Amino acid sequence: MMISEKHYKEAFIWLWLPEETEPVVAGRLEVDNGNLLFNYGKSYLERVNDKKPAISIYEPELPLKAGILPLLEGLCMPGCIRDGAPDVWGRRVIINKKLGLKGANTDTTVLDELTYLLESGSDRIGALDFQKSPTKYEPRSASNVSLEELLDSALRVEKGVPLTPELDSALYHGTAIGGARPKALVEANDKKYVAKFSSSTDLYSVVKAEFIAMRLADLVGINVAPVKLETAANKDVLLIERFDREKVKQGWSRKSMVSALTLFALDDMMARYASYETLAEIIRYRFTDPKDTLKELFSRLVFNILCGNTDDHARNHAAFWNGEALKLTPAYDICPQNRAGNEASQAMLINGNDNLSQLKTCLATAHNFLLSEEDARLIFEKQKEVIATNWHAVCDEAKLSEIDRKLLLGRQFLNPYSIEE
Repeated sequence: MMISEKHYKEAFIWLWLPEETEPVVAGRLEVDNGNLLFNYGKSYLERVNDKKPAISIYEPELPLKAGILPLLEGLCMPGCIRDGAPDVWGRRVIINKKLGLKGANTDTTVLDELTYLLESGSDRIGALDFQKSPTKYEPRSASNVSLEELLDSALRVEKGVPLTPELDSALYHGTAIGGARPKALVEANDKKYVAKFSSSTDLYSVVKAEFIAMRLADLVGINVAPVKLETAANKDVLLIERFDREKVKQGWSRKSMVSALTLFALDDMMARYASYETLAEIIRYRFTDPKDTLKELFSRLVFNILCGNTDDHARNHAAFWNGEALKLTPAYDICPQNRAGNEASQAMLINGNDNLSQLKTCLATAHNFLLSEEDARLIFEKQKEVIATNWHAVCDEAKLSEIDRKLLLGRQFLNPYSIEE
């Protein structure tokens, strides 16, 4: 890791306990020979008898123990803390703000991990935030601004043009959310949303394609984050309702979350080893309602294949963590991917080393989800039928052009390769 011009050496992790609206300091993160190591604060560990006792940030990675906690093998920082860091898009915004560098091709290792944690917005996914002080919490946030302003600033980042002072704070507010596409955070009518924008490099309406996939996922019975389409400055904007926030009388509570990558104890460089089989095994032993959760995960795998979402990597699966058990979050980032031919493969392994996007691959692994081949086939057939029956109605809802309908149906959605046996 490179060290940035500020040479941060430490950060303090603040955490929202379940149902609370104000954070408490949980511990300290420090740089040690290129790694980031964590230890809980004494005051946090002493909360065991409080009305709101301390919970671990995530176990088994960061159990509630005194002293510096060792990193899991192969990691340079705890995975559950990396989950709260910005991904490609957020890093590009931070680099733009701090260094004024170019857009799409910018090397995101130009700044170090501690800088990304301390310089990104505070309204990040999950229940953590990172501060320079162990005693005073100062959120890095912005007032609500229009989608038009956010679109304008996103376009500047894409072009590599430095953000103006009037625009930077709004886009900067959303730097801690994941993914590579332009996005920001907005709030309206007691709900919080992730706003996804069209990109200047899009060859078709990617925003509408994701809206259609998310709506169809809901119709086939998958637990999915609610979505809606808006238009700003004659561009499409997808609003995805956040499920890690809840509006209560005193303010906003936050829900702790970990990615599947953290469940696997892998980092981004090792993500190719992530598999649905391993996730199914973790669910069997560590999740609440394992049988129903396994069926839900299998349904998501099938739907990803039927809608052409091959970007189902381990950061696009997540679980709520309450200090004791795990629970699958609603599905998100179901976005059909462009493909040149028919053959495709999923981002995570499905059955052994096989990740081909086909019905037969799913049938071969059904037993890992405690499903019979007959049950697995019924899920597949029902989803195919629901997608075909509702295709035009959902496309009408999205006001999708005839050209894009023809491009998506039979290529991304219900591709013949997917249903081959």
